[in-house]
Amino acid sequence: MNTTITQIKAHKSIRAYTDQPITAEQLDEILAAAQQAPSSSFLQAASIIRITDKTLRAQIMQLSAEQAYIAGAAEFLLFCADFNRHKQIVSDAKTGFVEQLLIGATDAAMMGQNALVAAESLGLGGVYIGAVRNHPAEIGELLGLPELVIPLFGLCLGYPAQDPEVKPRLPRALVVHENRYQPLNKTLLAQYDDQMRAYYASRTSNNKDQSWSSQITAILGREARPYMLNYLQQQGYCKK
Repeated sequence: MNTTITQIKAHKSIRAYTDQPITAEQLDEILAAAQQAPSSSFLQAASIIRITDKTLRAQIMQLSAEQAYIAGAAEFLLFCADFNRHKQIVSDAKTGFVEQLLIGATDAAMMGQNALVAAESLGLGGVYIGAVRNHPAEIGELLGLPELVIPLFGLCLGYPAQDPEVKPRLPRALVVHENRYQPLNKTLLAQYDDQMRAYYASRTSNNKDQSWSSQITAILGREARPYMLNYLQQQGYCKK
């Protein structure tokens, strides 16, 4: 097809890195690519915090399920929804709406994806860290996040020290609908479960006997950060 599509389709989460640093020029290009992501109503409702302090990075790692690659990556970027900047510009701005959280989260996600695609085009690898939401208030305190700024996810970046297999995605027919939402095709799902079970059993690290359906059952069978609504409201979101 073309090199861009080939690169995107070959995406792998990289959790082990060499000691080689990312140059200032590379980081500048990655951040420039991130900022060129689309933005709802051009609000640009996201901010990135680059964590360079080793002690601070270690503290964030401890609060984010102790994932060692947070400390080991050449770069760690924290993506935040941010309407505080707008509040400083418009003091009587109408905030607190759920829609603003959706806008901030969408803007940040697109920035993050742009950043990772740019990094991969430079021969780097990375992995997103959703576990920063395990302790958002504590991370917010460490970083001095004011009202209307919340940590959404981190991004580790560095030169890969591993070459994992590409993880199979759901069959397209289960994801792409035409004109109307379609009911779940259980035959296709069963085939995908078999494919994922084979993938997990044969991959080079962290082998396990698990289908996609059983994985989802385990995740959705427990509470999903029940403290989050209270934290969001404390930070000025989801009040109306």
